[in-house]
Amino acid sequence: MKSSLIAAVALLAIGPLTASAQDGAGHCNYVQKNMFAGPFKVCDQPASPEKCTELGKTDENSGAAHGAGDCSTDGRVGVCDMGDAGKRVYYEGDPGGLEIGCGFQGGEWKAG
Repeated sequence: MKSSLIAAVALLAIGPLTASAQDGAGHCNYVQKNMFAGPFKVCDQPASPEKCTELGKTDENSGAAHGAGDCSTDGRVGVCDMGDAGKRVYYEGDPGGLEIGCGFQGGEWKAG
């Protein structure tokens, strides 16, 4: 449990939210993974098609797919709300660890 919490914090700390409101409408679903944690199924919003392509190539991320509108709420673990920078929706992971990592990014964690 402690190692998964540390891994989730490390993932959030070194994988900051990269989408911003200037990117335009839409969302990006992908599998987030790096050398410290993951994989986690996530969705960033807002994200342009170009930003989504970039997210899919960052670290060991994969499976990036852009879509219109907001991220799905079905099956989500929680959301890291970064205000004007956007939101990252988590569909996998330990909510406690993800909440701590979200705080390190200056975000507000919203469970479920």
